[in-house]
Amino acid sequence: MSDIEEQTEPKAIGAKITDADIDRQRQQIGISQFVHEHPFNRQVSEDVIRHYAFGMVGDDNPLWHEPDYGATTRWRGQIAPPLFGSSTGVNETPPYTPELKSLFKGLYRGVGRYNVGARWRLFKPMRPGDQLYHDLSVDDVQVKESSSFSGRRTVLERYRHLYVNRNGEPVAVRYESFVNAERGGSKEVGKHAHLSRHVYNKEEMAEIDRLYAAEQRRGAEPRWWEDVCVGDELVPVVKGPFGLVEVICTHMGWGLGSTYGGGPLRYGWKMRKKMPNFYSEDRYGVPSSMMRVHWDADRAQDLGLPAPYDYGQMRTNWSAHLVTNWMGDDAWISALESEVRMFNFHGDTTVMSGRVADKRIEGNDRIVDIDVRGTNQRQEVTIVAKATVLLPSREAGPMVLPQPDSDLIGRGAQLMTEAARRLRANA
Repeated sequence: MSDIEEQTEPKAIGAKITDADIDRQRQQIGISQFVHEHPFNRQVSEDVIRHYAFGMVGDDNPLWHEPDYGATTRWRGQIAPPLFGSSTGVNETPPYTPELKSLFKGLYRGVGRYNVGARWRLFKPMRPGDQLYHDLSVDDVQVKESSSFSGRRTVLERYRHLYVNRNGEPVAVRYESFVNAERGGSKEVGKHAHLSRHVYNKEEMAEIDRLYAAEQRRGAEPRWWEDVCVGDELVPVVKGPFGLVEVICTHMGWGLGSTYGGGPLRYGWKMRKKMPNFYSEDRYGVPSSMMRVHWDADRAQDLGLPAPYDYGQMRTNWSAHLVTNWMGDDAWISALESEVRMFNFHGDTTVMSGRVADKRIEGNDRIVDIDVRGTNQRQEVTIVAKATVLLPSREAGPMVLPQPDSDLIGRGAQLMTEAARRLRANA
């Protein structure tokens, strides 16, 4: 085994995006994908909802944590944070035929993959005891031959994740976007070369503490549509300083093996045998997951980054946290769209802020649009989002949950019907 000092060159950063992979991914558009791994949460329960709120969101809202509190709300029980669906949903798509297996073999091997945002539509609350099902497909593929992100070729891919209940009724749908970038490009561009991990002074920490103490949750007091004005500012939510504990807690709530594959010990060994290109040797000679860029400073430096960074999905959840604090228990986020613009490095602190951008009436719905942004201690905006919120009205009455589009309703019914047919055939 080599000594540490001998392993000084960055490893596994030279992979290229090929035309063949791009063509193959475009052929995948609209085809349901077989998922090998079980979801982190096969069934919704009181505990897994709490774990997600604790670890992925960092939100102590009693609506996510306390069934007795939830029983006093219009939901009549505990419900999950809005974006909880990403941790659950049984995928019943059958294994690929030989032809589809060739089409869906690994893409962009060794190339960096970065979350750049998501668009959620939310139709029903997720509750303890719910069994959700998940349908995954490629929705769009776009190519840039030269990108400011990495200085090299990039591919922007979007996936549709549909979540339905036992009745086949859509509960939520998310369209999640990733950019695939040749890893060596970010090191060559050097756009982060001037950065180092932030060192806080006492005044900066005191300001962070002040923001935590000043956080407000509307809770049981209704946020009436009539009382809202365009231009109203939301009370900020602070997230940070971000570090290893936050990464660990994220996986406690969101999972690990069901998100990107892998896991500890034997699980890691099995994944290395199955996906060897998802691993590269670290400075100690140990094959380690490419995911380690979220916690391994050496790997981050190999890629020209000053420190490990978060998962973009975390900041999308933080956007929802800001909005649910403001809107109260009687309201509903019907849509949330985020754009992750920059890295959130270990040591960074993000302040989530928001402003009412519009209010309107559509039929019986009383709607508010909120512009959200996350700003770090360097005054860089690292995420922007837009939330559409349904509020209760003194005139029109309680908020009514939104209805899915007909194509999603049809797809949900098809998922349940096809799965039942396969089960009967195999009985």
